[in-house]
Amino acid sequence: MTKSPEHEHPVKAFGWAARDPSGHLSPFKFSRRKTGDKDVTFKVLYSGICHSDLHQIKNEWGNTIYPVVPGHEFVGEVTEVGSKVQKFKVGDKVGVGCLVGSCHSCDDCARDLESYCLKGVYTHNSTYYDGTPTHGGYSNIMVVNEHFVVHIPDNLPLDSAAPLLCAGITTYSPLKYFGFDKPGLYIGVVGLGGLGHLAVKFAKAFGAKVTVISTSPSKKNEAIEHLGADSFLVSRDQDQMRAAMGTMDGIIDTVSAVHPLLPLIGLLKSHGKLVMVGLPERPLELPVMPLLMGMKLVAGSCIGGMKETQEMVDFAAKHNIAADIEVIPMDYVNTAMERLAKADVRYRFVIDVRNTLKAE
Repeated sequence: MTKSPEHEHPVKAFGWAARDPSGHLSPFKFSRRKTGDKDVTFKVLYSGICHSDLHQIKNEWGNTIYPVVPGHEFVGEVTEVGSKVQKFKVGDKVGVGCLVGSCHSCDDCARDLESYCLKGVYTHNSTYYDGTPTHGGYSNIMVVNEHFVVHIPDNLPLDSAAPLLCAGITTYSPLKYFGFDKPGLYIGVVGLGGLGHLAVKFAKAFGAKVTVISTSPSKKNEAIEHLGADSFLVSRDQDQMRAAMGTMDGIIDTVSAVHPLLPLIGLLKSHGKLVMVGLPERPLELPVMPLLMGMKLVAGSCIGGMKETQEMVDFAAKHNIAADIEVIPMDYVNTAMERLAKADVRYRFVIDVRNTLKAE
């Protein structure tokens, strides 16, 4: 049985939580465990707002455990480490993504794919091994096993590095796993939001020819001139889509709204791969005939393991890749959620936790 927030742990913590499917966030007192032998404790400085936070606080996936403190892409500064911690010290700049626990013994964990561990524990809206609920980065402090912490290189700005811990790894991992990281490939990116804009940056850094596919013609200049995409397709323009049929080696689909897959499958070359990383709230229709006729693949990918997450952050630092962000105060978070629902952000909200989260 889950313990109540006031009686979980000895360390007082403070954040903002949603308490019901309205999704409204408000100040919330709870607690964290004391620093264990292998734990890293840090003060949270910045926390990104992911579209899945919006799904979760409104219980759109049907699995929300209230109250929930969201936030699974956040960075901070280490204040205490356990006696057996080897990788981190007080003062280090660190980050945490979607995971805070895994079994360390299954095949996926053995292959550094903790993100697919069936006994994995998520950073929020999950139950930790001691029976207490997990709460995320919209809070002042975090305590986590060192295995699930990453170093943030000095040359990455902390605020724009925060979204790398979810949006970054969610796009980097499939680019690597499905072989989209080879120079000269033609890669499509569907949706130019928090995930999409980072997918463009990573794909370009790998040497790909990148096409952004969007319903919004107004994003063309931004995609090409600011983000460096090579071309732009309006997905509702049948002439444009028809002209581009059979031209792409792979596509990363970042869209979280219900949308048709048939036009995207048509863009692929034979043996091409469409990889889904967005999470629509309803099932999508999958036409099978065009898959058979082109030996094409529709696949999915979810974040990445911890080794790859550190690799991604280091790659981002080397290639000067960071999220394009709008920094907001904590008390703006409900307005930010409303704007996020309308895709009114370029391209990721980041909460300035350090300066604007005030304990009551």
